[in-house]
Amino acid sequence: MSRFNLRAALVASSMLSLSVGLGSGLGSGPAFADPVEDFYKGKTMNFLVGVSAGGGYDIDLRLVARHIVKYIPGKPTPVPQNMTGATGLVMANYVYKVAPRDGTTVALIQNGLPTFQAVGKEGVQFDARQLQWIGSLAPTVETMLTWKETGVRTVDDAKKREVIVGSNGASGITYMYPLMMNEMLGTKFKMVTGYPGSGALNLAIERGEVEGRNNSWSSVKSSKPDWLRDDKVSILVYSGPRQDDLPGVPNLDDLILDSDNRQVSRVVTAGNRLGRPFAFAPDVPIERVNAVRAAFVKMLDDPDFKKEAAAVQVDVQLVDHIVLKKVIDDLFAVPEPLKIRARKYFN
Repeated sequence: MSRFNLRAALVASSMLSLSVGLGSGLGSGPAFADPVEDFYKGKTMNFLVGVSAGGGYDIDLRLVARHIVKYIPGKPTPVPQNMTGATGLVMANYVYKVAPRDGTTVALIQNGLPTFQAVGKEGVQFDARQLQWIGSLAPTVETMLTWKETGVRTVDDAKKREVIVGSNGASGITYMYPLMMNEMLGTKFKMVTGYPGSGALNLAIERGEVEGRNNSWSSVKSSKPDWLRDDKVSILVYSGPRQDDLPGVPNLDDLILDSDNRQVSRVVTAGNRLGRPFAFAPDVPIERVNAVRAAFVKMLDDPDFKKEAAAVQVDVQLVDHIVLKKVIDDLFAVPEPLKIRARKYFN
């Protein structure tokens, strides 16, 4: 063999060895690391809600916390926590200003809080437009209910006599909803405030301390199914999407005849369209935010999640992060005079 041919053969042999070596390395070497999985592996993930245990928000929080972590890369350990105060405002401010912005703290935001900010309520230390929204299990349907033994079974009945209504405080939907009905429909609800959460309010009704309350329809079904089964309460009115399981109950929009009042009412009840939304604070790395958003959607198809949600009467009709952002953007775009009118309901 000539020197030229020998050199060519050696080069060819070297290239073949390199090719086989590279192919072997690609086929048997470690897979590319997932930075989201690496971050969450072995970590605790805190799920915060701003009201006490036992109500609809708390039920949603614990349901989601149990199931979503199965679909978050790294499968962090969920820790649900109740951080009460000012109808969720204390918790929302904490998440926005104090909590770590690394993806280990998820907040279930009270759905009236973005409206607090939009109408200029004092004490808001967050910007709802900057929160990184994850999703909501379903839109919220708000109801006004009374204990049936009172004999107040319709809105017209509530116009004829005073009804003692319980509320968490003068800064949440349990206060604003009946107050708005008083002014726009002529009902005679007398407010008693100071109950720390939904569970305490429900107990107050059963004890006869108060005669009624505002509550979301999903909360009534999930936390007090016996009230419905045993026909203990009357649903006077509701607002939000039309409900097949509330036959004969009027929608608030249909009862408010003045168009300006109706628009103000939609500002006050904007939270209906948000449902019970989960969010991250700003600056959480977007790849972690997107991973949790994807996990939220996957969770909804999980058979165990579906079974448990049905068992506790939790409605599931996804409101994704895109819709949540649009609802909030639309809320802030409402003409200022209407927001000023709505402001008086947010003491």
